[in-house]
This record gives sequence, C-alpha cells and structure tokens, in this order.
Amino acid sequence: MSDLLQENQRALGSELERIAAALQAHADGGEAEAGDPERERPPLLEALVSAFGLSPFERDVLLLCAGVELEARFASLCASAAGDERARRPSFSLALSSLAEPHWSALAPAAPLRHFRLVELDQGESVVTSPLRIDERVLHHLAGVGYLDERLQGLVFPVAPAQRIPHSHEAVADALAEANAGAAVPVVALSGADADCRRAVAASACARLGLALHAIRGVDVPAHATERDALARLWRREAVLARSGLLVEVEDEADADLRRRVGVLADSLGGVVVVGAREPFADVRGQAVRLDLPRVSPAEQRAIWTEALGEHAAELNGAVDALVAHFDLGPRAIAAACAQAAAVADGELAAALWDSCRRHARPRLDDLAQRIEALAGWEDLVLPQAELEVLAEVVMHVRGRGRVYEDWGFARKSARGLGVSVLFEGPSGTGKTMAAEVLARDLDLDLYRIDLSQVVSKYIGETEKNLRRVFDAADAGGAILLFDEADALFGKRSEVKDSHDRYANIEVGYLLQRMEAYRGLAILTTNRRDALDEAFFRRLRFVVRFPFPDREERVDIWRRIFPAEAPVEGVDEGALAELSLAGGNIRNVALFAAFLAADEDEPIAMRHLARAARTECAKLERPVTEPGVREWL
Repeated sequence: MSDLLQENQRALGSELERIAAALQAHADGGEAEAGDPERERPPLLEALVSAFGLSPFERDVLLLCAGVELEARFASLCASAAGDERARRPSFSLALSSLAEPHWSALAPAAPLRHFRLVELDQGESVVTSPLRIDERVLHHLAGVGYLDERLQGLVFPVAPAQRIPHSHEAVADALAEANAGAAVPVVALSGADADCRRAVAASACARLGLALHAIRGVDVPAHATERDALARLWRREAVLARSGLLVEVEDEADADLRRRVGVLADSLGGVVVVGAREPFADVRGQAVRLDLPRVSPAEQRAIWTEALGEHAAELNGAVDALVAHFDLGPRAIAAACAQAAAVADGELAAALWDSCRRHARPRLDDLAQRIEALAGWEDLVLPQAELEVLAEVVMHVRGRGRVYEDWGFARKSARGLGVSVLFEGPSGTGKTMAAEVLARDLDLDLYRIDLSQVVSKYIGETEKNLRRVFDAADAGGAILLFDEADALFGKRSEVKDSHDRYANIEVGYLLQRMEAYRGLAILTTNRRDALDEAFFRRLRFVVRFPFPDREERVDIWRRIFPAEAPVEGVDEGALAELSLAGGNIRNVALFAAFLAADEDEPIAMRHLARAARTECAKLERPVTEPGVREWL
C-alpha cells in the first residue's frame, strides 16, 4: 500500500471517529462540536470536497453515509441517535439534527450531493426521513479503490498516452494543456490529422496536467436530452474521481444532428473536454479554443519509421523512403506495421512492411469503394506503343514523387498539383480498367473503383462530403483511385439556374481541388471525352487514348487471351480477328467458348468460339456482315 493511500486510510478512520462521536452526543442529548479547520483530512475526500464545492455539513453527510457502509457500529449509532431501532440507516433528518453547521439547502436536488449523485435517496415517506445511501463508486473512491463507473462502461473507454508524439504535435499538446491550466477551462475543438494522432495529442496534454484521458464516440452520445444530461452529470463526477479528461470523437460522416448533440454535451461537461474531428468543429456554443493538428510531415514519418525499426532500418536500402513517399501514416499506424512485420525474415522485411501499410488503410476505403484485385500484367495489355510509353511514365511519376516533392523541395514551392491525375479515354472494352490493374500491380498498390451510386447524392452538399471521405481514406494508404465512367461525376459545370446547379458546380470545383492535392494516383475513365469539363484537362498530368483495336491488335489480343493451361485446338487467331470486337468483348467470347468446351469435355475449338461469338454479337445487337466472318461463324 502506498504512503498516500495509508495516509488517506488513517485520516478517513479519524474522520469517521468524529462523525461517530457526533451521533453518540446527539443520542445522549448533547450537540456536535464544530469541525477543526486545522484537522487532518483524507486527501481523497478533500479533493472531492474542493471539486464539488461541498460545505462542511455536506462533507459530514457524505462521511455519515460512508460510515454505515464501512463500520458495523454506525447502524446502531444511527438507530440510537434517531430514537428508533428500525432507523439503522442515516437520513437527512438525522444529519440535520446531529451534525454541526447544518443547512437545509444541502437537501436540494440541485445541490452537489444529489446533483452529482454522491448520495442517493431510497424510498421513504418523505424526503427528510428517506434513508440515505452513498453511491458505491464514491464509497470505493473514498476508500482508495479506483475504477470506471459501471454506468459509463461501454460508452467511455480509456486512452493510453503515446510513448512519443511528433515534434509538430508537441506544440499543439502544449497549447491544449495551457488552455486548460487556468481557472476558466474551455472546451477545446481539436481538428486535423487522423483519429489516432488526435487521441495521442489529447492524452499527452492531459498527462501534462496530471490527468488520465478517456474517450467517447460521437455516435454514442444520447439523442434524448434527459439521457444526455444524466451522462453529463455522471461524467463530471467521474472526471473528479478518476482525475481524467474526456475526448469526444466526432466521426467523419457525422451529420448536423449528431454534431449538434456533441456540441450540447461538450458545453454541459466540466473539467478538461476535447472535441476531436477531422474538420474544424464549430458546434460548441460556449467558450471554446480551436486548435488545428497538422499532418505528420514526411521528415517526421521517416524519423518515426527509423526509430520503430531500430537496427533493421539501415538494412532496408531505401525502403523507408519508399514507405514515406507512398503512405501517409501516423506513429500508431507505423508502430502497428512494424509489429506485424516483425516475425518476417530480414530479407523479406521490406515487402512485409509494404503489405502492412497497404492493409492499414483498407478498412476505411472498403466501406466507400470496391477494391479490385490487380491480376493483369504488362503482357496482357495490347495498346499502341505510344500509349504504353505514357503508362510507363505514369509509373515513373508515382515512384519518384517522394524524391522530387520532398527531397528536392518541389512540394515546398506549392501544395497544388502534387497528385498524379490520369485520364483514360476510349470506347468500352478497350482495356481502360485492365490498364489500371497493370499500374496497380506494377506499383504494388491497392486499386479501388469508386462506386458513383454511393458518391453522388441528390442532397445538397452530400456528394462533396462523400468525396472528402474517399480522398481522406485513400491518402493514408497511397491507393490508386479509379473513377470509372467519370463523365457521370466530372461532367461540364452547368450554367447556374438554381441552388442545385450552384451546389453541383461547387462539388465539381471541390473535386478538382482535391485531385490536385491528392498524394496518390487518380485515374479517370470515360468513353465521352467531349462530356468532361475543360477545367479538368488543365489539371490532368497524363491523357491516355484507348483506341478501338485494329485487326493486327485484335490478332494480338486473341493470341494472349487464352491462359497457358487452357486446352486449345485448331484456333485461327487471324480468322477470329476479322470479327470487329473490342478487347472486353473478345474476353467474353473466349470465356463463353471455354465453358462450352468444358461442358463437352473437349479442347476449345473454332466451333465453340463461333457459337460464343454469335451470342456476343446478339447481345451487342450487332449483325455480322463481314463475308470472312460469316464463313467460320
């Protein structure tokens, strides 16, 4: 047992002896003596008295209720002092008549004893005669036993302080602690970075103030005012008992009603309260301090990686620079990636770290877009040589962005135009999505197709919010974003005729801005170039044309379309190429023919391909007019 706890137990026993003497004096017909201001008090009790502004009488009521729970003799003392053998628990009536410096206001529901549920009233005939009971959490606290109130468990969770936070975040933690060091403690609205970094900064600031930190998710804040008020009272008490600050975490997708509820709760809480959100939080109505948390800089990320990897960092031969260039991770995510890769052999550590970083961002993006498994390689792509060279240049720009932007200082010149934006234009089935797969496989990055049905919303402002979530989630993982059929979302900005047109133009403008600032690769595909807003072309770094394949290219596609394991017999690629189909349709024909052959347990032959081709042409509503094609069909 610590010295402080021993001192508290000794002083608490002395105070209970004083309350017992007051009860005995009342039973004997005497009066209680006023407390000695110089008397040694239990430290935990004194902290509680100071925090809640308890009067000497209210303090003694609390001690009276605690005595009944801690010492058996108090039950008989209460009965003797009340003159009723059945009254073996204290009441306000007994407290008013037996304790020194009594006052009626201590009984009020708004007074600290009842407002903060330090004591509870059991069922009785009247308020003054109802038995009093000390709250169990408060009783254990006075005895030196600490734990989180069970009514808060499941809502509030502890946040452990980080061992180290980046230098740029130290300044924000200092400002947060300084804002809460005075007599008037404001709500702090902390925005920017990611949730892990906001937690680390809030915990670091609380540690500077000698406090722990707990957090509650915004979605768990009660919607009903009565429940919200009960939570606020309970936390204000817990903040004193546990010596803790509270971080209220506002999710990125929080709507206006949820933000309002969080603001109302934050205004009603006492002590150190931090509202953490990615975007600046303006729903706090009372006194507030707003702090912005910068993203962890590449130099800081490099230092964190080096420290986390220890002696292995020097053995990775530049792999750390590649990780910093492609992934935007905070300290906690970096530590997790290193821990996941720790069991891998040294020779494979770099690859394991890369895979860990990719997996880190997937949970956030998987809810917003469709992840495509990149299986196609350069050997599967049939394009004119000029277009293949442009695609190779795209890879070069993505790989070299860390050195050019950070090491050579181009990012410090301007934050605009740092992203690599590419337009793939051409008819359907000409290989645009396959080319995106090729780039993702070559760069070893995740590829996500943006589902426009989930992004575009008829409600004003919702599309912009959805786009923000997509880009914010993709930033951390260096993912490749594929906006398929982009003309549906990136169309020409319209003439403003009403508020919906105005907001649609704002969304397009916002999208252009985010594409310029996005650190990764964004690919837009369209089969209608003329439908795109001209402003896009000024911001696109590359434009790759995917022409309809000519006969020689179709021959090449047919030669590559069948896997090496597929049994093929008598297939004439030259004859097949006479059929004017794009690469996507050629794949459909080959696959359908493979199923026909498998059903007959025979190799894939021209007759299977003929039947499959007729089906594909019928689906496209295209009559077969070429004489050479009609022969083998």
